[in-house]
This record gives sequence, C-alpha cells and structure tokens, in this order.
Amino acid sequence: MASGVVVDDGVVKAYEEIKVHHTGEVASDRLKLVMFRLSDDDRSIIVDEESTLRMKDVSNEDDVFKKLVSMFPLKDCRYALYDCCYRTKETDKEDLVFIMWAPDEAPLKKKMLYASSKGALRKKLQGLKIEWQVNDIADAKDTSVLIEKLGSRGSIKELEGKTV
Repeated sequence: MASGVVVDDGVVKAYEEIKVHHTGEVASDRLKLVMFRLSDDDRSIIVDEESTLRMKDVSNEDDVFKKLVSMFPLKDCRYALYDCCYRTKETDKEDLVFIMWAPDEAPLKKKMLYASSKGALRKKLQGLKIEWQVNDIADAKDTSVLIEKLGSRGSIKELEGKTV
C-alpha cells in the first residue's frame, strides 16, 4: 500500500554523500549515520538534521553501536542509513544498512504511515542490500540480529572495532 508520501531531494543527496567516498575527502567528515523522518505535515520524507552523525562525532566513543542506537527516538519512527564497519575472518568491510525504526511505543498511525512509505524511500535509495527492521530498543541493544544481517555470527569477528 502506497502512502502518497514523497521523498525530499535532500534525502537522495544525503544518500549519495554517505554512499560515495571521494578522493581527498577528510575521513572524519564522512557521514556515519543519517536519519530520515516524516515532515511535520506527514507529506514527505526529509533528513532529520538533528540525528545525523559524522565519523568525527563517534571518534571518541567507546561503543559506536551503542551511540547510534541512542540516537533513535523512543516513541517515534525513523528510517536511517548506517555506514557499518566490521571485520570478517578474511577482511575489513563497510556496508550501508537501511534501518526501519518503528518502536512499540510509537503511535499506531505513525507506524502504519512509515511502513507504507518505506517502498517510496527504498526506490530512491537504489543498491542497498542490507535492511534491518527494529521494533524495540531491546532489539537494537544486542548486536546479534545485525550481525546475522551482515553475514553470520561465525564469520563476523568485529563490529565497529569491538570483538563480537
């Protein structure tokens, strides 16, 4: 079911910025997390500027994953792109993870609007291969579900610099 919500051009611009790394770009200025939300009139998906993190914002964090999870509102929905760094048995990897955050405490109408608008957003964000649906803060505090999305517990050795 389509909701009629449109995707703002700023969302596509943020996607391109987090997806593509340019030569000469300062690593600390790269995006780590971009959140998207519905506009106040619920007619478009926009960048949630207050919930955007750059690499420099998490450089001194002991637990980057915990910091990212703390950015999600407890009683409202969000979409997010997370530039996830992890290590497998063979190599270091970096993948974009599309997150649909719809906590149980969010109003039912909001959850339905976010769910029905997700398809329009995904069409604009071509090439994403990892999607993670989170419905409760407890689901996001444990990295095991995300690790399964990235590969498997046996193949992932580190997530954001932490041994798993």
